[in-house]
Amino acid sequence: MYRSQRLALRYLTAAMVLFGLMVVFGILASIYYVHPTFLLNTFNFNTAKILHINTLIIWHLMGFFGAVYWFLPGETGREVEGIALAEIMFWVFCAAVAIVAAVFIFVQYGASDEFSMWFINQGRKYVEAPRWAAIGILAVALVFGYNVVASAVKSTRRSGILMVLIFDLIPLVVLYLDAFPAMTDMSKDLFWWWWLVHLWVEATWEILIGCIMAWALMELLGTSRRVVESWLYVEVALVLGTGILGLGHHYFWIGTPGYWLGIGGFFSALEPLPLLGMVIHAIYDSGTRHLRAGNRPALYWTLAEAFGNFIGAGVWGFMMTLPQINLYSHGTQWTASHGHFAFWGAYSCGVIAVLYLAVAGSRERKALDGRAWKWSFALLNLGMLGMVGGLLVAGMDQAFFERALGGSTWGAFIALQHRPWYVEGMWTRMGFGVLFAAGYAMLMYDVLTIGKRRRGEAEEPLKEAAA
Repeated sequence: MYRSQRLALRYLTAAMVLFGLMVVFGILASIYYVHPTFLLNTFNFNTAKILHINTLIIWHLMGFFGAVYWFLPGETGREVEGIALAEIMFWVFCAAVAIVAAVFIFVQYGASDEFSMWFINQGRKYVEAPRWAAIGILAVALVFGYNVVASAVKSTRRSGILMVLIFDLIPLVVLYLDAFPAMTDMSKDLFWWWWLVHLWVEATWEILIGCIMAWALMELLGTSRRVVESWLYVEVALVLGTGILGLGHHYFWIGTPGYWLGIGGFFSALEPLPLLGMVIHAIYDSGTRHLRAGNRPALYWTLAEAFGNFIGAGVWGFMMTLPQINLYSHGTQWTASHGHFAFWGAYSCGVIAVLYLAVAGSRERKALDGRAWKWSFALLNLGMLGMVGGLLVAGMDQAFFERALGGSTWGAFIALQHRPWYVEGMWTRMGFGVLFAAGYAMLMYDVLTIGKRRRGEAEEPLKEAAA
């Protein structure tokens, strides 16, 4: 393997470890909703939530970096430029994540001053990491960008996918700068914060996963480069045409002009369509040429990524972003239902698909099959659907009872905590979260034992024959 592919395996390994920690803190956070006094004065709910959300962001980012480092040598026909620096930055990234997690767990919070913002917590949801860690993440992203651009410049192969990726690196780095300002005007702070949370995570990441899935489909199904690049161009056009305008559905209630109600409500549902089209076209193309996917786990996770992205990000998002509905659904468990489904479908399934491709490539096994991956696929997706359903029921109860009928009063909020639909939704979320955790455990078992398990199974008949 190339050094960059060995680095990719380290990134994917770190991503899977953080994935597990995200699951642990997610289950912990879900327990607080059914047992509010759980770990009272020992470990705050807010800290569990911060760790759950931040590990969600970081493990996906590590998974994306690992995927690009895996596919880039094959795309450029050479080792990644500056790979030694990239290897150093991987350990810097891991160290920063570990230190920040320790601070969140053992220090948790500080005074409202500059010291706290630099070394404890910035206090901005999704980007709570202190400034020194944010600078470290920015440095890692800059080195990653240098690796990609320099490799493309020194290569004789400059594909459309690679050019789209390079174009996407600009907003990927620049938009993260929104993590640094400390604005005292709440409306201005939320306005630019949404550029980071929505446009960075949902737009630049959407193009990034599109590039990754284009490479994955070519390796997995032998899909024509013309097919995947055509859909990738459509995706870029839609993100440019709808991404900033679709961002407007976050502007409804923060003091921005009223015209965002119509603009944000309409354009926010169009972004996931191209990736779904790319995968469907790739499968149709492979079927007409009678191609078969040798890596069934990667194929199934690719399909889950395409349809999960469309339903979770598109349908679930559009269902609650029309301003007439968002007036009541904003900030409820309905929002959490969409968030879980969207991240899972749009990004998580794609990273797991690449993980299986990388495992197959690193262990020289092009055909992977067995029961473990099927169990993990079923448990993870069933667990996610159950959590999404439970959160949706609880969120709709919030929207109707607490918001529409109760008028968003404190008394309506308190009364809601004992309503059957809300309570059952929270219990359902926690129960299916445990099922999801079992799926994660099965996924790790499968990935860690694929090569060893197969060798053991193949050696048994030989031992019997020798005996």
